[in-house]
Parts: sequence; structure tokens; C-alpha cells
Amino acid sequence: MAQWLSVLFFLGCLTSAAFGQPAQGTLEKIKSTNVITMGYREASLPFSYVGDDKKPVGYAIDLCNRVAGGIRQQLGLNDLQIKWMPVTPENRMAMVANGTIDLECGTTTNTLSRQEQVDFSHMIFVDGGSLLVSTASDITSLSDIAGKRVAVIPGTTTEKVMAEALQKANVEVELIRVREHSDGIAALESGTADAYASDRVILIGLALTSKDPTRLALVEQYLSYEPYGLMLRRGDADFRLAVNRVLSRLYRSGQIYPIYERWFGAVDRASPLLQTMFLLHGLPE
Repeated sequence: MAQWLSVLFFLGCLTSAAFGQPAQGTLEKIKSTNVITMGYREASLPFSYVGDDKKPVGYAIDLCNRVAGGIRQQLGLNDLQIKWMPVTPENRMAMVANGTIDLECGTTTNTLSRQEQVDFSHMIFVDGGSLLVSTASDITSLSDIAGKRVAVIPGTTTEKVMAEALQKANVEVELIRVREHSDGIAALESGTADAYASDRVILIGLALTSKDPTRLALVEQYLSYEPYGLMLRRGDADFRLAVNRVLSRLYRSGQIYPIYERWFGAVDRASPLLQTMFLLHGLPE
């Protein structure tokens, strides 16, 4: 009997490993270490970036700080520490999947293919891809960038939908692949790129903080639908519920609006679409 129990235990371990189930849930790990590790982007204004004090700031950072507060209260921890780690578009999913970070606080679009590797919280924002261009370029639509140089971050949903849109419109461009948003705006300002493709609200933030905002303009055309979420490990239902419980409370109580206005008030008010998203995700207890 003891031999059979050993065999069953061994097979159980193999099954857990095969399905990628963590031996310890995120909440248990946080409680035992008194630390929650969060990932942030270094230049995704105004969602997640490095502030003047060299600390992560932004809309997504504020939401993650609220999440940390909710988890601290749920677990009864008086001194929960937040450990911040920078992530990039290339490594963000791997860092979540392998447990390096517990929660990614950035501008990651929730897609079905990404859900094969990671999980997502409630939506935190709804946006769409677009183009930021120089006012001197006379680019006003997708068809105007034929033969132009367009900067984009590889591996993003923007790169994929832009390729599909260009193919559909039978437009060819010279792609300039950049590592971060700061590199994209730098390419546009220096003239090495004629346009920079990314999510619309990020482009607005980049334009407002550029050297000369009057020299930049947004193309009105949308290229995609981008529902942002906080990224977490796949298969950890308890942690996902803890994250969503905090977000639902923010949405349901209306506390989300001062946070939104802090980061976007100078650009725009919450659109009817975004208000509806907050309403639909403000789930009751």
C-alpha cells in the first residue's frame, strides 16, 4: 500500500508540472514573504513609467497600489512590501508566467492567444491603435503612409493589427522596430520615422510630453480594439479574485474617476465607452 501511495504521489507531481500549476498560490506566497512583486513599464505614459523621483508612477501603477492595499487587508498584513521590477514588451509575459512578478502593471492588451500563457484581471482601460505623425508630413490617414517609415514596437498587438490593416489597404511601408515608446517618439522627432504606431492614449501622452507638441498630430483613424488588463499567472483563481475584487470596488464606488482624471484629465474625460466598461466590471459582492 505504501508503495502504491508513493507512485500516486509521484504521478500527481508529474501531472501538476505538466499543467504548469504552481506548488504554492500567489496569495500564500505573499503572506509567507510579506512581499508582492509588481512589474512596471519604464516609458508607457501615462499608464506606467518612471517619475521624477525614479519611482514607478501612472494610471496602472495607482490601480496596482490599490490592489496591494486590498490584498494587505485581506491577508491581515500590516507591513506588506511592494517590490517593483521593470518589464519590457519582450519579457513581460515570461516574467509573469515563471513567477518572477506577481502582477504586471502596464499597457498589456488582453487577447485570447495571450490567455494561453497568462491570465488577466478585469479590464482597466479600453483603447485602440493609431498613428502619431509630424504635422509637416501631411499624413491624415492610413493610405497616406504608403512608402513612409513607420516605427512600431515588435511583438505588440499594434504591430499585428497594423500589418493586417496595411495588407487590407494594399499599402506598403518601411517598418522601423523600436524597443520602447521613448524610442518611437525619438525616431519621430529626429525625422528617422514619419509615423509612430501605438495605442491612441499612449500616443497622446507622448505628444503632450514631447519637445514640441505643436509639431505632432494624431491620425483620426483607429487600427484596432485594445482592452487592457493587469496580467497575472494563469490558473491562480484566488489571486485573480483578490485583484478583481479591488477593481470592482473602485468601479462600483466611483473612486476610479479621480484616479482616471489624475492621469487623463488634461487630455480627455472618460468616454461613454469607458464609463460603460467601469459599470459592467463593478461587480457586486
